[in-house]
Amino acid sequence: MVPLKGWRAKGHEIIFEADTRAGKLFDILLIGCILASVITVCLDSVRGYREAYGAFFLGLEWLFTLLFTVEYVLRILCTANPWGYVRSFFGVIDLLAILPSYLSLVFPGTQYLVVFRVFRVLRIFRVLKLVPYVSESTVLWRALIASRRKVTVFLFAVLTMVILLGALIYLIEGEENGFTSIPRSIYWAIVTLTTVGYGDLSPKTNLGQTLAAFAMILGYAIIAV
Repeated sequence: MVPLKGWRAKGHEIIFEADTRAGKLFDILLIGCILASVITVCLDSVRGYREAYGAFFLGLEWLFTLLFTVEYVLRILCTANPWGYVRSFFGVIDLLAILPSYLSLVFPGTQYLVVFRVFRVLRIFRVLKLVPYVSESTVLWRALIASRRKVTVFLFAVLTMVILLGALIYLIEGEENGFTSIPRSIYWAIVTLTTVGYGDLSPKTNLGQTLAAFAMILGYAIIAV
């Protein structure tokens, strides 16, 4: 591998190194953009909001898509192993964060793929992975900080699961089966994952019921943890 020099080395420091001041600021801004884009996708799936603010949501979505596209290109340019990054798990997730928007322009009938933009929430785990864990210590406050870190990661994992399950069931079932928006579908995912099972919202298709069964089993696995 050829060592990075000039602006590529500086870009690598900002984008990939979270222990620097610039890197931490970049990560904070990235998390903000990711969360804002996911919230935009969720609100856009609500019919009332979509009818009232559809043009605004569309403008925001393309703004986020362009920002993430620039970031994706910079990640490729500012790493010593571009192909390794592209093939990595987070490289694929980064590509999926921008691909649906462009596909919806080129191929008719693929507009429903934009639902997969909620997978952007997975990108938060890159930032969490780069944040150093608190060292184990016998000091009480360090132990508390370490526990808080684990709880935070666990909550982010559960949040990610319910968002992904909600988006998938919304895509599979659709409004005709009661899943009128992604937030409502996320509510179903929470109820199912926690094995509460109110029964007020349930999938009708075979694929949706299969996903529900998977979510129930996953819920018991979480309880076991």
